[in-house]
Amino acid sequence: MTLHLTKVAAGCPDIDTLAARQAHWWGEGRAGAHTRLMPRRADELIGGSIFWIIGHKLVARQTILAIDMADTPWGRKCAITLAPGPVPVQPKPHRAHQGWRYLAAADAPADLAEGADAATALPAALARDLLALGLL
Repeated sequence: MTLHLTKVAAGCPDIDTLAARQAHWWGEGRAGAHTRLMPRRADELIGGSIFWIIGHKLVARQTILAIDMADTPWGRKCAITLAPGPVPVQPKPHRAHQGWRYLAAADAPADLAEGADAATALPAALARDLLALGLL
C-alpha cells in the first residue's frame, strides 16, 4: 500500500512559486524538501508522493524518489528527493501543520486533468451556483 506525506509549502502563495523556490535551492530539473527528522516509515514512502498544502488546501504533489540524511547549511537534515515539477491535484481542504504528516493513499486527492484548473475540479452543481453568483 502506498503511503504519502503532507507538508506545508511555507511562504508559497501558489504552485509556480513552489516550483521556482525548488529550482533555486535544488537546481534546475531537481526538486526536494528538507525536514528535521527522518520519517519512521521512510521505506513505505518511496514511490509515494509529498502533497503540498497551500492556502489550507492540498493543491499539488511530487513523487518521492529517495529519503536520506544530508548535511545542509542549516545542519544535518533529512533530505527528501522529489520528482521535479509539482503536479496539480484536485484541491482538497487540509489544515496546516508543522513538519509533515502521513497521508493514506485512500485519502489522497486525484491529479487534475492536463490543462484543467481548480474551477473545473468543482462539482458541476457547485460550479453552476458560483458562476451564477459571479464568483467564477
